[in-house]
Amino acid sequence: MPLTVKQREYLQSAHHRWNFKTGATGSGKSFVDMAATIPKRLLSLRGEGLAVLMGNTQGTLERNILSPMREMWGENLVGPIRTGANGSTARMFGRTVYIMGADNKKHVARIQGATIEYAYGDEVATWSEAMFQMLKSRLRCAHSHFDGTCNPEGPKHWLKQFLDSGADIYHQHYVIEDGTLPARRVEELKQEYAGTVYYQRYILGLWVAAEGAVYRLFSDNPGRYIIPTPPPIARAVIGVDFGGGTSSHAFCCMGYTAGMDQLVVLDEYREQAALTPDRLCRDFVDFVRRCQRRWLVTDVYCDSAEQTLIGGLRKAAIDARLPIAIGNARKVAINDRIRALCILMGADRFKVISTCRHTIDALQGAVWDAKRLIEDVRLDDGTTNIDSLDALEYAFERDIPTLIQLGRRP
Repeated sequence: MPLTVKQREYLQSAHHRWNFKTGATGSGKSFVDMAATIPKRLLSLRGEGLAVLMGNTQGTLERNILSPMREMWGENLVGPIRTGANGSTARMFGRTVYIMGADNKKHVARIQGATIEYAYGDEVATWSEAMFQMLKSRLRCAHSHFDGTCNPEGPKHWLKQFLDSGADIYHQHYVIEDGTLPARRVEELKQEYAGTVYYQRYILGLWVAAEGAVYRLFSDNPGRYIIPTPPPIARAVIGVDFGGGTSSHAFCCMGYTAGMDQLVVLDEYREQAALTPDRLCRDFVDFVRRCQRRWLVTDVYCDSAEQTLIGGLRKAAIDARLPIAIGNARKVAINDRIRALCILMGADRFKVISTCRHTIDALQGAVWDAKRLIEDVRLDDGTTNIDSLDALEYAFERDIPTLIQLGRRP
């Protein structure tokens, strides 16, 4: 695949200590690194320090960079990750390269004391700031280089502050049209992110604040998503969020149409956390029975922080002879759940039955926390209904990768 004008510009100009490509998703930021930048840097090493590839986690680095590079270059040049006494490594173009996650400050010790000759960073804005600060002190050869990519976050993000500093930085900005995605796919992405902060970040490549309504598409046009009766439902699951203090217990029955084309909030429950565990179990049994009379409900996913309450629900389900599996919610990162739901709304694949007033009010009332400028945080101070949103998200979060992929079928 020929390089774009933007990618060729990067190869010609990325000779600084710090070299960044930030901007839109799918705009070709990583392709030039896999095809040219990383091989060139590794083959130029002088053996004066370590070569390191870092991502949000090892798993995301494998998925985003290493696996595509193996397909591009073959396993002889890009080997598998191997874990030994000194950490995880891979043989790449004849060099030993250390493979690291950078999402948590606990990883800082892995590079503390090391001299790094070359570092590559994937999804840098998702890293722990402490990890990045340590990397700055380790990149200490006279000819050390760093190449990194990310999608933008808020304007007060620590990485944006670094990019605007006086350090030796080459910074390239991408919009979605800078890539090689087909025009149809570009339009689909624009539709998915329309009306949300993610449009400005993932389409226009801007570092903008998350402010106002979280689900702006829903709050601006609820009639697009609220329906009186459900379409045919292939299967359904229930999400459970347990309350505490001023919050409430919440259940959400989420249905999938055939082929997972649409998600539909079918039924709900919300009650103050002050009720007794026995009452909670009785209400849970009644809710499951009500849902199973209408739909094929096979699984329940509960807030994993409350194992005692989950045990009570399991016992109540067994005593009531309910054919239902009760397990822990995966608890995917909140902003990943928000992003997924925004994408489904943008693609018109999310609906709510009109009788689910708690869920409707929660979606309309969810706002970003205006006091949290460095990171995107959904306001959770008791003034909005987060409980129904958590229950909704626990119901579908396990299927997020599949749901997004199915929405992008050719």
